[in-house]
Amino acid sequence: MAKEIILPKLGQTMEEGTIVKWIKKEGDKLKKGDILLEIQTDKAVLEVESFAEGTLLKTLAQEGEVVPVLATIGYVGKPGEALPKTAPPSKTEQPQKKEPAEAAPVEKRAAKPIAPSPERAPAPTAAAPLPHSIATASPAAEPGRLRISPRAKKLVHEAAVNPQKIKGSGPENRIVEKDVLAHLDRVGYYDLKITPIAKMLARQYDIDITEIKGSGVDGRIMKTDVLKAENEKPKPLTQMRRIIAQRMSQSASTMPHFFATTAVDMTNIVELREKLKKTEPDFKISLNDFIIAAVAQALREFPIVNSVCYGETYSIREEINIGIAVSIDDGLIVPVIRNADKKKLRGIARESRELAEKARSKKLTPEEYSGGTFTITNMGMLGLENFIAIINPGEAAILAVGAVQPTPIVVDGKIAIRSIMKVNICADHRVVDGATGAGFLRSLKERLETSRWKV
Repeated sequence: MAKEIILPKLGQTMEEGTIVKWIKKEGDKLKKGDILLEIQTDKAVLEVESFAEGTLLKTLAQEGEVVPVLATIGYVGKPGEALPKTAPPSKTEQPQKKEPAEAAPVEKRAAKPIAPSPERAPAPTAAAPLPHSIATASPAAEPGRLRISPRAKKLVHEAAVNPQKIKGSGPENRIVEKDVLAHLDRVGYYDLKITPIAKMLARQYDIDITEIKGSGVDGRIMKTDVLKAENEKPKPLTQMRRIIAQRMSQSASTMPHFFATTAVDMTNIVELREKLKKTEPDFKISLNDFIIAAVAQALREFPIVNSVCYGETYSIREEINIGIAVSIDDGLIVPVIRNADKKKLRGIARESRELAEKARSKKLTPEEYSGGTFTITNMGMLGLENFIAIINPGEAAILAVGAVQPTPIVVDGKIAIRSIMKVNICADHRVVDGATGAGFLRSLKERLETSRWKV
């Protein structure tokens, strides 16, 4: 009997996942451990491996679909093996809905046809594939369906207009040919000057040509005008961007943020790092690794900064788990270095590099990006001198790290050029007072400037 493919629960907080991509297709052979599909959780895009050998008989969840955890998303088994009776038919087995019969032809207007003219693109001799919007919802019909006759549909496509803006006069508000002609007349379609290529592109990109302002002579709608409209089309946020927006909005609206900045002299660390590059070329260590180590020790000195506020109560975390923000395609993810205060600099450097590589290649496990108690976000490599960040929900503070820059400062009464880096703490004022935040920054500064680092 065919085995179910279940959407796994990858993390304690995961309630649903979005199917990003099926790596295997129906009919493909599977081995245990083969990458089956990619799913988007609330924090990352992860790969799901096949738990069994056999053939992928059916996929039930489509790419882009949001599915609850532990739901059946497909079946694996032997070729031709029967599926459970509760399984829905595959795409090839699903009955096709027939197009409603064409309404009686209406009398065509002789005055203002869409016929070829010196200013207008020639109409195609046959109806091309219809734009996606023609099959979408209309307020005049049942949800999810637009009622339109074949003649009206062809005319809408030839004219490159949006049928959703046309009020139907047929049975059940069905759009018929005369409705389209009346709409074209009402919006001034026949007065438009449109190049043939512009109209062709408008059909291809599903753009209403009547909504485009022409930039050509006498307002002629050109190819560039349609391409501009296509580039400016509203695009849906990805699942990751929606989650980021939701969490950052939650943080900004529920936590009273306060900010404090200090400058750190990183000259000694920069020199040590350059020395290590020469003496241990295979050992990769970044300035961020030193910051992680110093932050972990400063948090041990100021434990309230390593807390979380629940509203009227708060909790100080015993573990110091440092999250490091990593930029990935269309968002960011925060892998976590656990018990960072108990690890040596060399171990932190190795772990942070491995986590960053796994984050960019979508190989992180839920355990590797959950459970953070404090986050460091570093945009120094992008040349930013200073910036402020928003606290991750579930934490009490975040540290924003700027670029290390050669800066003239006074040292022992003399002007010297030193490697200066600005850091900014953003803290939840419900649990972290300004004096505490300043003390944390002072401790961090002293550790970075005076510590005798053991690599």
